[in-house]
Amino acid sequence: MDIPAPSDFEARLRRIGVERYHDKHPFHALLHSGGCTLDQVRAWVINRYYYQSRIPMKDAAFMSRVEDPALRRAWRSRIEDHDGTAEREGGISRWLRLARGIGLDPDYVASTRGVLPATRFAVDAYVRYVRDQPLLAAVASSLTELFAPAIHEQRIAGLLKHYDFATPETIAYFSHRLQEAPKDVAFGLGWVLDHAVTREQQDMAAAALTFKTEVLWAQLDALHAAYVTPGLIPPGGWRPGEGLA
Repeated sequence: MDIPAPSDFEARLRRIGVERYHDKHPFHALLHSGGCTLDQVRAWVINRYYYQSRIPMKDAAFMSRVEDPALRRAWRSRIEDHDGTAEREGGISRWLRLARGIGLDPDYVASTRGVLPATRFAVDAYVRYVRDQPLLAAVASSLTELFAPAIHEQRIAGLLKHYDFATPETIAYFSHRLQEAPKDVAFGLGWVLDHAVTREQQDMAAAALTFKTEVLWAQLDALHAAYVTPGLIPPGGWRPGEGLA
């Protein structure tokens, strides 16, 4: 059986985003159109922080298994983008600035006490996946960044238009990701296309990317069920009025 050409394989990966990326989730439609209450946005900020805070941990787990120094060097900047360096602020700090701007206590958000159980489960599953799966699958799972610029652009425009808390300063996380993500996308996609040279490897990469879209979708399912409809907040989940600045 012929192996699909790299261009056909890339098209297959991009179709996964067209069909499965979480920009299609109803929670994002509410958020970007101004349809969320302030408490629903707060719930999103609290839960999304858990994902943001685990990204550098996921990347560190990945790098601990990489024997190729060139791959480690290329991947290292992802950790710095989120954690920051001695010279510059990172994405986690920018996310906590968003939390402060929306009236939350950043220390409460950073404690992750109010994270929904389903959010925690999905994000932890992603960290374990990257830690345990073959390197090809781990890299391919990061390729949801292919589809992120469009959602960041929608989010920046929607938040600035509809919410008083949104300023260039409070939503700086998203504008910075528009600058940072392209290098990650270019490297990750090129690496996957170079290393998925059999049909089985291409299937593995496509499955990994699908898994990651499901991780992102599951987080929004949890938010929508707890804070939109029917509004059943599980034990341990953040409740409006808690953790305010």
